[in-house]
Formats: sequence, C-alpha cells, structure tokens
Amino acid sequence: MSLFSTTFQTIENGISYASRKQQTIAQNIANVDTPNYKSKTVSRTSEFRDLLHNELKAYQTDSKHIPFSGSSQRVITQQGNTSYQANGNNVDMDKEMADMAENQIYYEALVDRLNGKFNSLQTVIRGGK
Repeated sequence: MSLFSTTFQTIENGISYASRKQQTIAQNIANVDTPNYKSKTVSRTSEFRDLLHNELKAYQTDSKHIPFSGSSQRVITQQGNTSYQANGNNVDMDKEMADMAENQIYYEALVDRLNGKFNSLQTVIRGGK
C-alpha cells in the first residue's frame, strides 16, 4: 500500500524535466555567438516514457519476451539542420526566450500543485483545522 498517490512522482518528473529544459535553454543562450554551435532541445516524450515506466509495471512471463523498461535520462536532441547566422550558429534568441518563459510557467504551475498537495496533507495531519 502506498502512503501517497502517484501525484508526487508525476510532479517530481515534471519538475525534473523543467529543470533540464531550463539548463538546455540557458546553454543555448550562452552560446548564441559561438561559431557553428547548434541549439539543443529536451525531448518531452522522454518525460512521458518515464511516467509510463513508473506507473505501469510489466512482468516478463517468458525469457523470449522483450523486457519492458524505460530510461530515466532525458533525451537531448541537437537542431543541426538550420543556420541563422553567417558563422553557422542556429540559436534563435526570440525562440529561446519564448521557450524560457513557457518553461517558467510550466515549472511554477508544478510547484503550485506540489504546494497544494502539501497543504492538503498538512490539513489532514492537523485534523482538518
């Protein structure tokens, strides 16, 4: 029996994703003038794959079956097919700043939800007062 619902794990996965995305965006912005630097992005699909892995337990009933396992690492992909500057760099500052703002909103929503869960637990512990 689990003391807490899977909500905490889901929120933790989301915060981990938002943190990694923030680091990647900051790295892109820091290298905006680096020749031949190609921007990177964090794959959101890895977040959902991790979530499914944590919530769905699969059992291998035969040694010939393919094992069901997920990766806890975020997938970072390099955007190498474009070039916005003459030096081969493809960092688009407007896009990076928009991505950063979107990621900040996502992160704050997760933290707000986590605070709500903790406040609910605190209310239960205090006996509804």
